[in-house]
Formats: sequence, C-alpha cells, structure tokens
Amino acid sequence: MKKLLALVLVLIGLQSRAQDKPARVAIAGLSHDHIHLVLREYGKGRIDIIGIAETNAELRKKYAAMYKLPETLFYADLKELLKKERPQAVLGYNPVAQHVDLVRICAPLGISVMVEKPLAATLAQAKEMEQLARKHKINLLTNYETTWYPSLKKVHDDIRSGNIGTIRKMVAHDGHRGPQEIGCSKEFLAWLTDPVMNGAGALNDFGCYGADLMTWLMNGEEPIAVTAVTKTYKPQIYPKVDDDASVMVEYRTATGFIEGSWNWPFDIKDLEVFGDKGYYHARDKDQVAQRIGNRTGSTRAEALPAPLDNPFSYLNAVLSGKITGQNDPSSLNYNMTVMRILDAAKRAAKEKRRVVL
Repeated sequence: MKKLLALVLVLIGLQSRAQDKPARVAIAGLSHDHIHLVLREYGKGRIDIIGIAETNAELRKKYAAMYKLPETLFYADLKELLKKERPQAVLGYNPVAQHVDLVRICAPLGISVMVEKPLAATLAQAKEMEQLARKHKINLLTNYETTWYPSLKKVHDDIRSGNIGTIRKMVAHDGHRGPQEIGCSKEFLAWLTDPVMNGAGALNDFGCYGADLMTWLMNGEEPIAVTAVTKTYKPQIYPKVDDDASVMVEYRTATGFIEGSWNWPFDIKDLEVFGDKGYYHARDKDQVAQRIGNRTGSTRAEALPAPLDNPFSYLNAVLSGKITGQNDPSSLNYNMTVMRILDAAKRAAKEKRRVVL
C-alpha cells in the first residue's frame, strides 16, 4: 500500500511538472518590434520556441545574431516550418493585415494562434478569422500590453465589488510621441504607417486599447453607437494614415471616450472610470487613484498572480485548460467587439456621422 501511494505521488509530481512546462510555440514574423519581449522570455526559459518563420532574410540574420539563436531555428516560410514541427500555438509578430493568413494556415491544422493587438486590420478579416477558429475549434487570442497591468486589474475587480456603483463614463488615453519619433524599426514603420497593412494609423494602433478595456469593464456588452474624429497632425511624417483619434462609444448606461494618438508629449497608457458613487484612475501600470464621496487616496496595485501576469503564462494556462480564455481582454469574444468598435469609428470619421451598431 505504501509503495502504491509513493508511486501515485511520483506520478502526480511528474504530471504537475509536465503541466508547468512552457508551451511549444512557433513565431510567425519578426517585423513587429514587440518580438523583443518574446525573445527575451525565450532566453529566460519561460517559453519554448521550436521555430521562427520570416520571409526577410536580413531580419532572420539580425535576430539570430542579437539573441544568439541557431540558424536551424529559422525558416523562410510558415508552411515549411509547420511541415517539420508541430507547435501548440503560433505567435504572430507580423503585419496586422497578415494575421488572417496565420489563421488560414493554422486553424485547419488545429494549431492555436495568439497575435499582437489588434486582432485584425479590418472587420471583414476578423470575421473570417472568427469563423475559422470556431470551425476548427482552436484558441484565437489577442495580446495587449495593458492586459498585464496590475492597476487595471485592480480597477476592474474593485468596480465589480460595487465600490463606485454603476459605470457612467470611461476615458482611455493611449499612445506616445509617434512610432518614428520613439525609434521604431524601419520594418515595423513600413507597415504600421500603411493604411492597408495596419488598417489605420493611431486609431487601430492605440484606439484598440481603450476599446478592449471598455469591453472588459462592460462585461462584453455591445455598444449602441460610435462617433469619431481622426486627424493627421504630422502629414510630413505620416502622410497615409491618421496620427490622432478621438472616439466616443455609447452604451445603454455609460459612455466611453477613447483617445489614441501618436501626438502625446510623452508615453501614456491610463484609464479613468467614473461611477455614480465614485471614481478610479489607473495612472500607469501600477498606481491607482480613487475618490469615493469625499474620500480620496492612491494605492499601488499588487503584482498579478500567475497565470495572469504575462501573455506567455496566460497562453500556457489556456492551452492546458486551466483557464478558458473566453471572456477576458485577450479573448476572441471581446476582440470581435473591439473590431466592431474600430470599424464603426473608421466609418464615423470618414462619413462624419454617428454610426449605430
């Protein structure tokens, strides 16, 4: 009996360690500057990259040298990679308009996909991606930097506790001085400032953050209508796309204001939420200010627990079934709503009218 118990304990231990192993993933594309984040995690052993597909030979050589990666890890084509390797998921660090291509390739093979925000360049692409993901029963996830901010999780949870009553107004400010101004790579700039490859300029690049957070705070509720104004304040730098977007999102009981721009005087990602009893302001990644009645204060949010602390722990948990990934900021459900908001905002700005959803 003791030997049997010991054997069971050993098997449980082995199973636990197996579940804790990082997911086997392939990388599609190296032109998105966020690629540095995943390659740093790979260097720390927190993610298992079994192949990297990139058509640009210069980029393959650049990142192989920068991160001391073997040439055998690189492929010129994703299909070629998937013929030789079978990852649990493919991570997209390619142009937004090419996210749909990843799903076309991966979904029929039963391989999950996680892309950098936003989900797609257009609503039509997003709908095709959703259809393929549902049909082939894969996870299709979208990674936002703000999802892993302790301050935003604290604001979300405190609102759920009823501390400030019913949400009435939400204001999201997201952006920086501009992708060229902050030194983005030439490969990143080439598609980020292209209306087809990125779907828009600052509207898609930073408007998606506010749309995602508001969808999360509103429990996935679909907006009633969207109004938007887009500007190009620096046509000499960004002649093809908007570099500033102001979007108003109407809900049944609340209004959201999304301010996404490449014209801020400094980097900014903050969120204000006003309820009928109080107010929260996630000032940055960690700090939360609040006012409830006449009581004011400011606190530092506690660090997020795994697997909600970074995109790779989250991905591992979704793939292993520890969490569903169904109704959260990375989920397909919520990001289809984000795409509907962005699509309505583009139409509203172009046609100078309020777009009813």
